[in-house]
Amino acid sequence: MADTAREDLAALDTLFTDLVRAETRLYNAVAERLKGQAGVAAGHFELLRYVRDHPDARVADVASTFAIGVGTTSKIVDRMEKQGWIERRPNPANRRSSLLALTSEGEAVASRAEPIWQAAIHEILGAAVSRDQLTMLSAAFDALRADLEQRNLGLPTG
Repeated sequence: MADTAREDLAALDTLFTDLVRAETRLYNAVAERLKGQAGVAAGHFELLRYVRDHPDARVADVASTFAIGVGTTSKIVDRMEKQGWIERRPNPANRRSSLLALTSEGEAVASRAEPIWQAAIHEILGAAVSRDQLTMLSAAFDALRADLEQRNLGLPTG
C-alpha cells in the first residue's frame, strides 16, 4: 500500500474516532442539561419536537428519521403515550398504522425544553467552533449524511 493511501486511512480512522467521541460527549452534555433543567430525556425531546414539526407522522417516519428500529420506536412512543405526551390517532389512509400527535402536555414539555436545548447547543457547540468552522462542518456533515441516506447505510437491521 502506498504511503499516501496509508496516510489517508490513518486520517480517516482518526476522523472517525474524533467524530464519534465528539458526538457522544456533545449529546451527553446537552442531554444532561436538558434532563436537569427541563426534566426530559434528550431523545424524548427530539421525538416530541419531530412529531410537533411533522403533523401526522407515523412511527415508521420517526424510525426512519432517527435511524432506529420501528419496534424500538413504537416502544418509546408507547411510553410517551403513557406519560400523556403523545397520542395515536387512526390513519385514514392505512388502518395498519396510526398517526402521531402531541397532547397539550407534550406540547408543554417540548415548549419548556426547547429553549434549554437551544441554549445548551449554543453554549457548548458554539463556544467550540467559529462561524467559518461551523459552515464547513455543516457542509461536510450534510454531505456525509446525504451519502449514508442515499446508500441506505447505518439503518437498523431489525
